[in-house]
Amino acid sequence: MSNIPFDPRPGLGLRPIINVSGTMTELGASIVSPEVVAAVSDILPHFVEISHLQRLASRQIAMSTGAQAGYITASSASALTLSVAACMTGSSLSEIEQLPDTQGMRSKVLLQMGHAIHYGASIEQTIRLSGAQVRLIGTATLASGYQLEAAIDDDTAAAVFVVSHHVVDHGQIGLPEFVEICHARNVAVIVDAASEYDLHGFLSAGADIVIYSAHKFLGGCTAGVVAGKLDLVRSMYLQNRGIGRGFKVGKESIVGSIAALRAWSTRDHIAVRAREAAAMQVWMELFAPLPGVQVVIEPDPTGNPLSRLRIQIDPASAGITAWDLADRLEQHSPPIIVRDHDVEQGFLVLDPCNLHPGQEHTVADAVIAICRAAMRSPESSRTLVERRAASAQSLLSWPD
Repeated sequence: MSNIPFDPRPGLGLRPIINVSGTMTELGASIVSPEVVAAVSDILPHFVEISHLQRLASRQIAMSTGAQAGYITASSASALTLSVAACMTGSSLSEIEQLPDTQGMRSKVLLQMGHAIHYGASIEQTIRLSGAQVRLIGTATLASGYQLEAAIDDDTAAAVFVVSHHVVDHGQIGLPEFVEICHARNVAVIVDAASEYDLHGFLSAGADIVIYSAHKFLGGCTAGVVAGKLDLVRSMYLQNRGIGRGFKVGKESIVGSIAALRAWSTRDHIAVRAREAAAMQVWMELFAPLPGVQVVIEPDPTGNPLSRLRIQIDPASAGITAWDLADRLEQHSPPIIVRDHDVEQGFLVLDPCNLHPGQEHTVADAVIAICRAAMRSPESSRTLVERRAASAQSLLSWPD
């Protein structure tokens, strides 16, 4: 998105990081586009009427997605909580002020068990923050339409459908069938598509509310972008009179989201993909000779128009495990953060979408150096249990 090199901001003591993990919240999500930087800088010195600014955002979201209306929230997670709240209260101000007490309201939310993910927090907890109760459908690896249909009753307020690389990718109810069953019983469908590029398909499939992250593929500031039916979007806005107050969004994120949507419509996506493909080709060529290392370019699992490089490690031949390689890259100077969700399966993934020019070579040099050192002098690997324990201890010891 930008040719601006990393600036560690003198005086803050931040260390420069090379992000080949992807648009991860814990790493700052994405490189904010120049158009967003300019828009945010322009609005910061001024007062605005937030309600009017949200109306402008609604119009832009409608234009970009084909929705009836739109709304900007503090994040996609808060958007999920507020969209569930909207399905329970509608536009009733008294019920909005009553939440999270749901007495007298429909309060059950349906979710396929294979969609009950942890995205940095539990999606079930995100739903329950509204006061709703989650009813899981099926099992982790198999859910069927009849199970969803049987779960719908007079207490059902909404059903949530998750699109993510974290979900179980087989044996689940597809979105068209999910929508058909829910709508037959007048149950609203909320699609959590935080990291998805498709701004039209989920609404076209019948979703009532679709949630995107402004600070991931769009390259905006931290915010959630909500697109959907007018009555539900209005009810989400009204949550500001209740639990939504704790999820309030600033003028900079609203303006930044508007700018990000506009920039997305004019971005040269072909050129972006070409830069990413060039980086992966560098890695493919340089990593191929490494003993015990297999590399393959894999398409995005949810159908986004991008690919990533998978590095499969055979510890017996490479002298190192996938998780040790990930850890040593993080200890590199500068730290290189990889996508390590599946290291227990013997592989890690490099995502080129947030690279600055030339960083692909820094990554390549670090991987090669670590692997060659491991071949010369293999070190005993810590187990996955030890790695997870160390991660938990690091979290619990913050901020020391």
